[in-house]
Amino acid sequence: MICNPFRQNATDFKSMTANPGMPLPRLALVMGDGAGISPELMARLLALPGVIEQAEIVVIGDRRVLDEGARIAGVTVPLAATVTRIEDARPRTGAPVLLDRGTLDPRSIRLGVASAEGGRFAMDNFRTALTLAREGRFDAICFTPFNKAALKLAGNPYDDELHFAADVLGHSGECSEFNVLENLWNARVTSHVPMSKVPSLLTVESIVAALRLADASLRQSGFARPRIAVAALNPHAGDGGNFGREEIDVIEPAVAEACARQIDAIGPYPADTVFLRAKRGECDAVMTMYHDQGQIAMKLMGFERGVTVLGGLPVPICTPAHGTAYDIAGKGVADPTATHRAFLQACAMGRTHALNTKKTA
Repeated sequence: MICNPFRQNATDFKSMTANPGMPLPRLALVMGDGAGISPELMARLLALPGVIEQAEIVVIGDRRVLDEGARIAGVTVPLAATVTRIEDARPRTGAPVLLDRGTLDPRSIRLGVASAEGGRFAMDNFRTALTLAREGRFDAICFTPFNKAALKLAGNPYDDELHFAADVLGHSGECSEFNVLENLWNARVTSHVPMSKVPSLLTVESIVAALRLADASLRQSGFARPRIAVAALNPHAGDGGNFGREEIDVIEPAVAEACARQIDAIGPYPADTVFLRAKRGECDAVMTMYHDQGQIAMKLMGFERGVTVLGGLPVPICTPAHGTAYDIAGKGVADPTATHRAFLQACAMGRTHALNTKKTA
């Protein structure tokens, strides 16, 4: 089912930077797992030229952890002030404000090892940012990498950061992770579930819901009319029913319904070729049926540049797509490219969020 032919609609990544005269988004920068490369990435990000001019920033974490990250990275971090009371953590123009939670002495954990202390530190910082965002004090959140095993050791009841965020924000609607590589997005219908459960979770309703959420999230990021290519589930898109009927019975009807709802959806296309089309710029996003169907392709194309967006929540949230990289923690070699891109993505979505909030106020 092809709703509309592919058409050029790519958004230049450079457009994510702030425009003169446009209000700056209020951004929470959250320190992630202190045992990984998060402290170094945070320090490197804040020291990059032009970063602090993109938003009014509050860094949430521990001054000792940030100082250690700066030492490892060999950089100086510009700060306007360090505060310890949450009510004083107010974004300001010029340089970041650090909300020092005082919850982690970096000498108390082992670098490169998942621990309850590292997970608790990340989770406390994230919960603080989410709580303040729920109160309307931030337009977007960006966090440096968490480790899911450390979060579990710290008592996180959820399988990922997405549903933890939804809980703290009081959000009960649709939400999903998206992976972003420059101008290409990867959305998915199912995520952190066993492969054996995927076929039973694919329904017309679930696919249409995923397409609606992807369309809305892409628009929030600046795409006027996003083009979404839908991947098949089975080899060769089912080969007319020879290799499975999900394409005929479920995915094609879902694409047709999405088109009827004015979503520019196309497909289903075989999963082994749809990303070749995407790489040529023929679409803005690929909707895959399960996690690794899209993640493998995206990470092969640009692991060190990928961004994860937590979409559908009341506030946009972004993070680098890579993990805590325990193997290189403390070595001073962490690449901040993905963190920088996650920050710019959060700023872009935060500006849209702020404008929309102002219109509805």
